[in-house]
Amino acid sequence: MRKPVKPLVLLTILSFFFLNSDAQLKLPIANGIASDVKKVIEDYPNRFINLMGEVMLQHAQSTDYHCNFKVNGAEETFITRYSAKREGVVSWQALMLTTDDFDEVKKKFRSFYNQLNNLPVNVGQKHFRLNGEYTLPQEEMKFTAVLFTLDPTDEAAKKLKVELSLQYQAPMEWRIKILIY
Repeated sequence: MRKPVKPLVLLTILSFFFLNSDAQLKLPIANGIASDVKKVIEDYPNRFINLMGEVMLQHAQSTDYHCNFKVNGAEETFITRYSAKREGVVSWQALMLTTDDFDEVKKKFRSFYNQLNNLPVNVGQKHFRLNGEYTLPQEEMKFTAVLFTLDPTDEAAKKLKVELSLQYQAPMEWRIKILIY
């Protein structure tokens, strides 16, 4: 009795594709912030209007709004719209971590940097990559920031800023924030 070769080869090839696809779904990227930050950046041309929720606080020169988009791992997110002569001055901010452990915050800062550096993003119809030079946090400095630029640079890219900051706040608190403005 002779077994047909074609169905066995086809079955082997199909099982290879299904097994390979399943392995790709188990990547640990789902816990990262890159895709969430990418969505926020892509709404920048709309001045974050698609992410803006209800008013939180009103100041003399600005208004803070709740962000209706949940960023993975963020303790709080909000959007600030500034009262200025030019319309559309707006910023987005996410508080990612608050801790008294400098070693923990240093590791997390590096992790966030690694997720954001070289992140491909779209602003309008153009494609860019975030590029920033890593700065090693030092406990005695009390403040560290990485300012990411968009590569390649053009007029739209010059206005958009993405910042990762680490700051000490008394009495014993370290905070990591991501800002887009």
